[in-house]
Amino acid sequence: MLALYLLVLAVAVQARKQLLPGSCNFDADTCGYMSDADFSSWILHTDGHFIAVDAALNDDGDSETSADTTGVLLSPILEQNEWTCLRLVYQISGTGSLHVSQRTEGRSFDRPLWSSQMPSESWVIASVDLPNSTETARIVIEGIPGRTSGSSVAIFQIHISPGYCLDCDFEESHLCGYNNQWNANVNWFVGGGGGGGQLLHNNLPDDHTHDNRTGHFMYVDSIYAKTFKEVAKLLSPMTTVPTSGCLTFHYQRSDRGGNLFSVYTRDRLGQYQELWRAEPETSADWSGTYGEWTPVQVDLKAPYSLQVIFEAAFNSPRSGHVAVDDISFSPEFCSADTEPTFDASIANCDFESDLCQYTQDQSTGSSWRRVSVKPNIFRNGDHTSGAGTFLLAHSQLSTQSSYMSRLVSPTLAANMKYCLRFFFSLRGFNQTEQALAVYLQQGHDGREKIWTSGEKSRGIWMAADVTFQTSQPAKVVFVSTCRSLLDCGSVALDDITMSLGDCELATGISSPLPGCCDFAAGLCGYTQDKRNDAADWERRRGPTPTSYTGPRGDHTSGLGYYLYMEASPMLPGQTARLLSRPLRGSRGPQCLRFYYHMYGSSTGRLSVHLQKDGGDIFLWQRNGEQSIAWLRATVEYQSHSQHQIVFEATRGSSVRSDIAIDDIGLEAGPCPETKAPVATSNEIE
Repeated sequence: MLALYLLVLAVAVQARKQLLPGSCNFDADTCGYMSDADFSSWILHTDGHFIAVDAALNDDGDSETSADTTGVLLSPILEQNEWTCLRLVYQISGTGSLHVSQRTEGRSFDRPLWSSQMPSESWVIASVDLPNSTETARIVIEGIPGRTSGSSVAIFQIHISPGYCLDCDFEESHLCGYNNQWNANVNWFVGGGGGGGQLLHNNLPDDHTHDNRTGHFMYVDSIYAKTFKEVAKLLSPMTTVPTSGCLTFHYQRSDRGGNLFSVYTRDRLGQYQELWRAEPETSADWSGTYGEWTPVQVDLKAPYSLQVIFEAAFNSPRSGHVAVDDISFSPEFCSADTEPTFDASIANCDFESDLCQYTQDQSTGSSWRRVSVKPNIFRNGDHTSGAGTFLLAHSQLSTQSSYMSRLVSPTLAANMKYCLRFFFSLRGFNQTEQALAVYLQQGHDGREKIWTSGEKSRGIWMAADVTFQTSQPAKVVFVSTCRSLLDCGSVALDDITMSLGDCELATGISSPLPGCCDFAAGLCGYTQDKRNDAADWERRRGPTPTSYTGPRGDHTSGLGYYLYMEASPMLPGQTARLLSRPLRGSRGPQCLRFYYHMYGSSTGRLSVHLQKDGGDIFLWQRNGEQSIAWLRATVEYQSHSQHQIVFEATRGSSVRSDIAIDDIGLEAGPCPETKAPVATSNEIE
């Protein structure tokens, strides 16, 4: 018994050694975690071994309804030399939200990592991958309990361990965030642990990790199966970073047959893809091998969030069991012969310098032409900057009575799902379905239409998102067709991007950075300056109410939202000011990018300032009417202390002075140099 006890103790000590600085069980203290003094405090509950922030109460003991309570918890400074996994055991009671971000010294803003607004009646586990870096950082945990009575956000454990969040040997109580998807008859359970009685048949071997009865693994038994193909699913945590490499695990199946064992991935849309399937059992498979763990390695390529699902299916209560242990992930592919993840960005192009890797189909007798439009009040410029270059298929530039222009992409890899995004603008077409269509060309004869323009874009740039799947090497072809010059106009094309995965997943695996906003879902933390202006910025989609001023659509998609200053209720010279959330000072430069729209005969002024130490510092300004198009602005600045970015619009002499902004971006580092468009012979003045 003593030897067994020492062995169990050694295993427990080894597991604890795997925890890295920044881990905390909140037994007696907060392990160096501190509440940010500028926010509400997290309270340590030593009796329950957790830390929490509760909704504020008024004098009557009811929750305050005037404002949200926010508690910000800061970790000690952490080294990030190795890839690590942050596991958070938390609970949101009532209503509220929990946000985890990473704070790097010298950066003005925190990088969002994970968030949740889902309440629960018990503790929940979140897993967040922390990529290795040469910079030190803090983990920032922001808890915001709701305004309803009894709302709170609590944290029970924070564990940081080396390796990926997919890794698991099932030795810890939280099971690395893996969980069983409940089924009435068959479910995954924890096996091992030295009890010896957790299995009805008690015929499983030692675990794989320690090769003894004290270790743990996951298993599912068929004894309660009642229908044909009863299925049990073991779900990994959802990945939070792009994941490509080799997934390794060990499994064992009983010798009775009648079971199937497969591994799938499932994305945030619920779409499944099979990774691996065990071979059907034969009597020869089990000869002399029963009781042994079988290793499996399978390549995993996922540029977006996904779960790995271990699925066991049984045909009857006598189908035996399936066990899994020691799941691990490596960023290196399982085989040196595995092709690297295809780089879909080879099909990206903004046409500023050339056609990139696109080619023209000369057999049609008509070509797409690279053109530019200087900023003016009559015609839109390109989508990229408002003053750059785009492609145009134009009936008035053709000497023929009809034409077909075909633009062909570089070759895309087979057996992959893609998201194609591009911007287009139509003018003068009576039959828009012929104006622009997109085809998928697979092989010599296989051509499939995957998109067609279904409505006029009112002369503005509109976004199109197209998800498609390839079964063999393929090319995307943009086709503009004009059957009769009387029915045709012009078709403009710009800013083509290609990424892997469904378009609903291609928006990015992480949240946008603070300060970045396209106003699709709100103001993103920007606020109105109520003390120093006479009007508010208004969120709007479509054209502004006053004719001959303001945009006709947003810059992001043509159909989304933007912010603008409505000049009608204001007096000349009055201003509307928009403030960013407070940003920390930084050691290096920061790059602010945004799009602005200043169209109207009496347009006033748009300026950008830094607000710090009670005053404004001028950064950028434009006066008067600029263009009917959205124009891009880049502003590089540096501030060593806390500050806010201010967008200030000033009303001109008449109501035709609406000013709009959209697609604000804020990034650390200097602004990239923007190359002037290469001159073309087809400029449209």
